Amino acid sequence: MAQVNDIGVDLGTSNVLIYMKGKGIVLREPAVVAVERESKKILAVGSDAYRMIGRTPGNVMAVRPLRQGTVSDFELTSTMLRYFVGNVVGRRLFARPRAIVSVPSGVNEVEKRSIISIMFDAGMRRTQLLDRPVAAALGVGVQFEEAYGSMIVDMGAGVTDIAVLSMGEVVVSSCVPIGGDYFDDAIIRYLRKKHNLLIGERTAEEIKINIGSAVPQVSDITMDVTGRNLISGLPKTQSVTTSEVYEALKDPVMELVEAIQAVIERTPPQLASDIFDDGIVFSGGASSLTGLTEAIYTALRIPCGVADDPQTSVVMGCGRALDDLAGMKHLLESRKSWSR
Repeated sequence: MAQVNDIGVDLGTSNVLIYMKGKGIVLREPAVVAVERESKKILAVGSDAYRMIGRTPGNVMAVRPLRQGTVSDFELTSTMLRYFVGNVVGRRLFARPRAIVSVPSGVNEVEKRSIISIMFDAGMRRTQLLDRPVAAALGVGVQFEEAYGSMIVDMGAGVTDIAVLSMGEVVVSSCVPIGGDYFDDAIIRYLRKKHNLLIGERTAEEIKINIGSAVPQVSDITMDVTGRNLISGLPKTQSVTTSEVYEALKDPVMELVEAIQAVIERTPPQLASDIFDDGIVFSGGASSLTGLTEAIYTALRIPCGVADDPQTSVVMGCGRALDDLAGMKHLLESRKSWSR
């Protein structure tokens, strides 16, 4: 009999991570597909397609089929997942595993159905959904089964999920379009306005990772950035400092602070008191921005901490749910009409 390996999937805007029961994380690939414009032929998926971003000829597009936590292109997302799942599970006819997929808290019923349909097309026998903040909390190890308030902020590339958890459930939540891509766009706009320099998404991400900061730094670090001069139209190399990147990110970080504050304001007083005592846990790749938790603490006076490996928190939470399906059954969203 063919061995069936159940999987947990973190279907993110920028990356797809897959956890296989008994093996751990077996795949971590960029959520990018390269496709020919006219014929719609798939040229590359994952890392190979990511390397093409900003470097493709006019007849080739390197696109992300997911935007802001939702499926923007059903066909490309289905193709991408079939490719990833095929690499992990294999293409055996009868080996149709079960899957747990994390979804942002703002996803509606239609989008949930489309995700399950995509997973069925990718070879899944049954798919159950797990709220992204719940998955992140499980992955980080936050204890939220008791009558005590815990707050998790999961920052992805497209959206940030903010949730207060208690008694094994989400009490208050919000999903806001502030994440890694939002920070990148702010850097692109700032350099275009201040230096007349146009840079691409990958360059903006490199700036954010290397010298980005949510708080002013004592010493300025400089990074040479190459882009196109909007006046002359020619390539130009410009020195960018940490303080300039801080200026670019200051407003987006304050928007995040306001979103967290709005959730706290809707939280029952006793649970809010618990959060002020124990603090906020951050997960997701975008939470790695230098000084982010310091900026949140300065604004809200609530202790903040980042998960040890924020990028894998969600998929590890899916893995925990897979390893204890009976115990985690109440956290999973499953309807017979969604399973085929």
